[in-house]
Amino acid sequence: MAAAKKAVLGPLVGAVDQGTSSTRFLVFNSKTAQLLSHHQVEIKQEFPREGWVEQDPNEILHSVCECVEKTCEKLGQLNIDISNIKAIGVSNQRETTVVWDKLIGEPFYNAVVWLDLRTQSTVESLSKRIPGNNNFVKSKTGLPLSTYFSAVKFRWILDNVRKVQKAVKENRPLLGTVDSWLIWSLTAGVNGGVHCTDVTNASRTMLFNIHSLQWDKELCEFFGTPMEILPNVRSSSEIYGLMKAGALEGVPVSGCLGDQSAALVGQMCFQDGQAKNTYGTGCFLLCNTGCRCVFSEHGLLITVAYKLGRDKPVFYALEGSVAIDGAVTHWLRDNLGIIKTSEEIEKLAKEVGTSYGCYSVPAFSGLYAPYWDPSILDDMNRDCGIPLSHLQVDGGMTSNKILMQLQADILYIPVVKPSIPETTALGAATAAEAAEGVRVWNLEPEDLSAVTMEQFDPQINAEESEICYSTWKKAVRKSMGWVTTQSPESGIP
Repeated sequence: MAAAKKAVLGPLVGAVDQGTSSTRFLVFNSKTAQLLSHHQVEIKQEFPREGWVEQDPNEILHSVCECVEKTCEKLGQLNIDISNIKAIGVSNQRETTVVWDKLIGEPFYNAVVWLDLRTQSTVESLSKRIPGNNNFVKSKTGLPLSTYFSAVKFRWILDNVRKVQKAVKENRPLLGTVDSWLIWSLTAGVNGGVHCTDVTNASRTMLFNIHSLQWDKELCEFFGTPMEILPNVRSSSEIYGLMKAGALEGVPVSGCLGDQSAALVGQMCFQDGQAKNTYGTGCFLLCNTGCRCVFSEHGLLITVAYKLGRDKPVFYALEGSVAIDGAVTHWLRDNLGIIKTSEEIEKLAKEVGTSYGCYSVPAFSGLYAPYWDPSILDDMNRDCGIPLSHLQVDGGMTSNKILMQLQADILYIPVVKPSIPETTALGAATAAEAAEGVRVWNLEPEDLSAVTMEQFDPQINAEESEICYSTWKKAVRKSMGWVTTQSPESGIP
């Protein structure tokens, strides 16, 4: 019997979506953005002490390799030829910090996750060294000094993990965020792997000057980070190297974006004033401010949104961050045992009908922008100067229709959800296929005109909306200032 003929779909593009709770590999049709196949693996989080959050870098890497292989197997079962995959993009959880041995390719310590709070005393100590009239950290990075960002995580590792201290003297470590660890490992590792990151991930370290787009000597000295162990900073869309093993050996890795920037690109928010909100482990609102850094007067972050090519301009964004969003669902399921699956939340909310004035502020890891006590949209409107006419949304929690309707009611603007939920992966794929030497993807929004949208319009009047919102802000204020101490830190072999 003759073998089944492979389907011809034109160029395809793959995307690694490495998040806090899971890893996925997805393959898209580059002409229609249709998702053809994917595979997903959950990632364990470790909590060695209260406030500490770690992950095994090898587990993260193995999950990526497994997802790639399984997705390729599924494509084969669909008679889709994987040789049509022309490029791979990487999207990753930002700020999470990895230090590994360049000689043997093994991590020195677990990845310290962005949610981790162990560096609070480090932050307090460093903050005393910043002159009150010259906050050079914030002016250069767009970021406040916080446990959230990579520089203090590495500072903690260097101060507390003795084998890292020894390795630094021997010039053995490489430092990076998850994207750097993955790209280095996938492009040959100890046998010539490419140690790089992109501007979006670099901008979340507190070591990167967002104006010069380079690692900053003063910042590296302030945080005690040896510049020679940092990755080379590249644009978000260029060929970094080739896959060196597995089913996709020889395919270029040509796109890299931090997950929130990837979602911004995947939502096609390329115009000044366009914004998206991602509801994942945390919740992240980004507004494109074009080629200008808009310094916030209201506690929002400045971040690099994307740079889609070596010779392309850099675009910036204002960002509001909520540390805990979908993670509340896991807490309700795993800690309280109230639900067995995430989907039960919407069903239970429908049955209740009202919260009877009860508000829950999920500040398990502190309050992020705009409060920064280890109204976001209001602040973004004021800082940008362009009021949002609607809000584009994505992420796993957007499947909850009650949540999306509540968001539209409180914001009193339409909330728009694309039918393609995988906008983060789509953004990484977009960057990969737009790279010089690949270029089978057009970045114009009309190319994705076939993507349908679901819109949630406000169902209450403006006065009711304002009452709901003002009561929420009152609940946030009452949640502040509960904890002021931190558990002691200690050295680790």
